[in-house]
Amino acid sequence: MSNPGIVHRPRRLRATPRVRRLVAEHRLHPADLVLPLFVKEGIGEPVPISSMPGQVQHTEATLGDAVAAAARAGIGGVMLFGIPAERDATGSQGLAPDGILQRGIRIAREAVAAVEAESGRPGPVVMADTCLDEFTDHGHCGVLTPEGTVDNDATVELYATMAVAQAEAGAEVVSPSGMMDGQVAAIREALDAAGHSDVAILAYSAKYASAFYGPFREAVDSALSGDRRTYQMDAANSREGLREADLDLDQGADLVMVKPAGTSLDVLRGVADRSDVPVAAYQVSGEYAMIEAAAANGWIDRRGAVLESVLAIKRAGADVILTYWALEISDWLAQPATTEGRR
Repeated sequence: MSNPGIVHRPRRLRATPRVRRLVAEHRLHPADLVLPLFVKEGIGEPVPISSMPGQVQHTEATLGDAVAAAARAGIGGVMLFGIPAERDATGSQGLAPDGILQRGIRIAREAVAAVEAESGRPGPVVMADTCLDEFTDHGHCGVLTPEGTVDNDATVELYATMAVAQAEAGAEVVSPSGMMDGQVAAIREALDAAGHSDVAILAYSAKYASAFYGPFREAVDSALSGDRRTYQMDAANSREGLREADLDLDQGADLVMVKPAGTSLDVLRGVADRSDVPVAAYQVSGEYAMIEAAAANGWIDRRGAVLESVLAIKRAGADVILTYWALEISDWLAQPATTEGRR
């Protein structure tokens, strides 16, 4: 009960950086972060992604270096996306044991093992995007019917095969991101039947059909024409996101994801409040591009905006945050006296 004789001054707990650090309710740590990485088949040097300054499509050689850097920074995980030299209607290269993504997974596991051996500390968890959109010649996340719509059940069968191929290559977490009904249950059954019961599933549970994915399309050389609104969620709906997360939890998801993070903080909070497994959130390419563009024009303090945006995702309930700034943030967190930025 409040004492009327006492003057409450909350500003006392904001007076100095030392006090603010002491009473901070939420903190970032490199182990909270996952670094998305792109590996492209058939290139001799990294290709800059123009809409995502500082990000590249890696060669197989430079992918190992990037994963090693993440390991040395103490980052919790890396999420791998593959870009094949050839695409077809069924995304067959995504399922091929020697496809670019499976090769990338093996490279990443080798890089992590090497850094772990030299440092004696755990490296990042190797995660793989379990979706066909990078591998299809039409750019959709699944196979199409003769009428041009995505065939949910046929696609789920391919996801199950793809997840097993990724597990065989060494993926520790597979990540179905296509928003197909029943995908988690089918993948869990396939992994267990193939002897990969220890491989975890990170389900993209509440994934919205978002305008903020634009730069990602460049990053994976997407062939998409049109949109994915028939299977990704409508940005108007929040309860639907909670229902989707419940379905994935019932099917055995080991982690659940909300995407995009910055425009879905209400859904993220709701999922975190009801989930009994870790909750991830993806700070997507458009969120990255907006801050980079504003900072390049001198309109905002880049470091302060990056840290504030990621801390907001943490505050909303994310246990795991996918962000393209993971390496930089890890470096900044190693310098706690200078991380607040200008206000």
